[in-house]
Amino acid sequence: MKKKMTPVQKSEAKWGLAFVAPTMIGLIILNFYPIFNTIYQSFCKTGDFGKGNKFVGLANYQTVLKATETWQSLWNTIKYALIEVPFGIIIALLLAVLLNKKIAGRSIYRTIFFLPMVCAPAAVAMVWKWLYNTQFGLLNNVFGTKIAWISDPKIAWISIGVIGVWSIIGYNMVLFISGLQEIPGDYYEAAQIDGAGPVRQFFSITVPLLSPTTFFIVQTRIIGALTIFDLMFMVMDKTNVALKNVQSIVYLFYQYSFTNGNKGYGATLVVVLLVFIMILTWVLQQVEKKVVYHA
Repeated sequence: MKKKMTPVQKSEAKWGLAFVAPTMIGLIILNFYPIFNTIYQSFCKTGDFGKGNKFVGLANYQTVLKATETWQSLWNTIKYALIEVPFGIIIALLLAVLLNKKIAGRSIYRTIFFLPMVCAPAAVAMVWKWLYNTQFGLLNNVFGTKIAWISDPKIAWISIGVIGVWSIIGYNMVLFISGLQEIPGDYYEAAQIDGAGPVRQFFSITVPLLSPTTFFIVQTRIIGALTIFDLMFMVMDKTNVALKNVQSIVYLFYQYSFTNGNKGYGATLVVVLLVFIMILTWVLQQVEKKVVYHA
């Protein structure tokens, strides 16, 4: 038989619920309700003049999955992720190993590399648009070229990916430094005694013991890259000829939902992306069980 709660236990339970209530309410209003509402809207068509929803079943999904621009935008997003994720992680790891050592001005260097994370996206976009400017941009003036960095469909996605790498290095670096500080120094001392050099120590000790941190960054950055929007929205103008070769699927969602007023179609794009991310996350978790080393 269950024991009845004492007055003290009831009081503690009430206070506990009172403290958790704001978080729970916030999650319901800001997270759970929008998710279910988006899924519902994906089965509807926005009514005339943007009012009301008309249930259309799977019609939106059929249109979205048949549309060429859907797959083009998804491929654009994947291409961006293929640049941002690996390069952002490799560069951040090397910087973290370097800045984890006792060197002069270490705190200053860490701050400088982390600065892009705290910069407003609008400011970042303005600076890089100026750097990439064909006529007056710093890059073309320094290298003496006339490259259309963000308006050439062949290289625009690479230029956007470079901005993504630059923006995320500091965040990844901080996480790697945190992981490096958890590795016992005894391992490196034993390796030195056995005659292992810095390179051998890096691949035999640092990389395996950092694998949980690395895999966490890989998963979160893949999700972040697949949901990229603000960077492309601010750097790429609507009149840019390379927009179709660069726009992400979230950018396409924005166009349909808020520019064209077709919220049902936009919601369907988001649901398709959500399913794609869920499948990819499941695959990554299966890989994690075989690849990640837990000490």
